[in-house]
Amino acid sequence: MVDVSETVEILPKEASAKVKKSKGDFVIGIPKEIDSQEKRVLLTPEAVRLLTNNGLKVVVETEAGKKSKFEDKDYSDAGAKVVYSAKEAFESEVILKVEPPTIEEIEFMQPGSCLISALQLGRQSADYIHALNSKRITAVSFENLEDKVGGMPVVRAMSEIAGSTVMLVASEYLSSVNDGKGLILGGVTGVPPTQVVIIGAGTVAEYAARTALGLGANIKVFDNHIYKLRRIKQLLGQQVFTSTIDNITLAQALKEADVVIGALRAEKGRNKIVVTEEMVAAMMPGSIIIDVSIDQGGCIETAEMTSHSEPTFKKHEIIHYCVPNIASRVSRTASVALSNIFTPILLQMADLKGAEEMIFNYKWFMKGVYTYRGSLTNAHLARKFAMTHKELQLLLAARY
Repeated sequence: MVDVSETVEILPKEASAKVKKSKGDFVIGIPKEIDSQEKRVLLTPEAVRLLTNNGLKVVVETEAGKKSKFEDKDYSDAGAKVVYSAKEAFESEVILKVEPPTIEEIEFMQPGSCLISALQLGRQSADYIHALNSKRITAVSFENLEDKVGGMPVVRAMSEIAGSTVMLVASEYLSSVNDGKGLILGGVTGVPPTQVVIIGAGTVAEYAARTALGLGANIKVFDNHIYKLRRIKQLLGQQVFTSTIDNITLAQALKEADVVIGALRAEKGRNKIVVTEEMVAAMMPGSIIIDVSIDQGGCIETAEMTSHSEPTFKKHEIIHYCVPNIASRVSRTASVALSNIFTPILLQMADLKGAEEMIFNYKWFMKGVYTYRGSLTNAHLARKFAMTHKELQLLLAARY
């Protein structure tokens, strides 16, 4: 005869043996972006298939990928669970978003979960940080993530896309159809090429210059760092006009320019204005200014942030295009690029059983963390919002 008390005792022991978290317990949530200007998604169906094949669970809110031409069926076929409310997607262990969540969306999140999204410093407030900390959420800013060699993969990828795209935008607005100067971007036999001025010599500038040169335009590149000017000449593989930013040379170049690209990246806080309103007023009517750095304050005095629905305005007869998320114009390309970055990170995170171990093991991942278990850990944010912060490494040391 079997003793019932022994049977009852065995069952809890078997259950307790499964306390260690497996990959199947690691749930990734992809909520739909609610900002009408944001069309990107951080994981493609192909990436979801790879993750689910490796034992991870992925929850996708319905129509999350629709603006990038990824259908719910694509995600479902790849092994994701498609849900019909944002709350269900936000209840995951790791949430992936392009735009940072709203205060209302943060309320849906589980205490102690991990958020990976853009930070978009210029749009944030102390209330946003307090909302994250009240839920003890570990928040990771993907624009501050580094790779193993010290690069910034998300910034680099989006800058490459933005740099290539701005010249196509310029081509659109130079045409007569859009009330531009009626010029082709580049040149044809017997017709002088268009003149392009690029302010900045980083990744955006490099890819804008490649595209402009490929189309046959003349370019002039300005930057205050000689090493950046030297590097861009080497990367382009040909002699191009380069100059440090001085008012006389820059003002003369702007007077002759058909297209001006503002591509200076802020080094400490807000960008420095290098193109004054007086310089803009002296430009040829119908020319176009595209300020790619507008999300960091811009480097052109007359620039004001616009949107994809109303992308341009005119000032001093100069067309201004100042949309902050240019990469969203080519959302499918941008989504694939982002997905290629985050898929291996998520696989690593699952192997280590969570975001906390990722922070502890990888300094390049730690660079993106700005809130951790109820504490603000980013000194720049603390100064901006007059809040106290704690050093992340000290918090980790206390836990381990």
